[in-house]
Amino acid sequence: MQSNIHAHHAYAIRRNAAVPSAVLAVCLALVFPASSRAADDAQPKAGAAKTSKQASEKYKVVFHVTTDDPKFWNQSLNNMNQLQKVLGKDNVDIELVVNGFGIGMLKMESAVGNRVNDAVANGIKVVACEETMRGQKLTKDDMLGSIGYVPGGVIEVIQRQKAGYAYLKP
Repeated sequence: MQSNIHAHHAYAIRRNAAVPSAVLAVCLALVFPASSRAADDAQPKAGAAKTSKQASEKYKVVFHVTTDDPKFWNQSLNNMNQLQKVLGKDNVDIELVVNGFGIGMLKMESAVGNRVNDAVANGIKVVACEETMRGQKLTKDDMLGSIGYVPGGVIEVIQRQKAGYAYLKP
């Protein structure tokens, strides 16, 4: 039994080896802020030479938010800002996919509307699930002007994962 457990863990590690270690380090730093200094130390220093692979690769992360809790939203937006700060805004593609109860936080009168608009202005792609909007009888006129739309939020998340995006559901 013990060897089966070790074999399973070894398989899981090999299977997930494609996840960029820096994204994993940043995610851990976001979850465990006390260790963020270690993540900062692991980052290349200004002016450090990059390999051609590092220079051409962008980190890709999709956040999936389904709640209407403003505290949760603020923490999620903080996480996205931290990713841009640590990895460099030009080195990371971040997409926020919103569906379910979270869709209301993309409405014009949202408590976090200004922060969402700022995130979009800083290069974070924010998309609303049109299927959820239909279910809640919302139109694009009800929503923040800065956001985009996708036919289905879950489908968008799956497509992003298939395209190599790391999945985060804070």
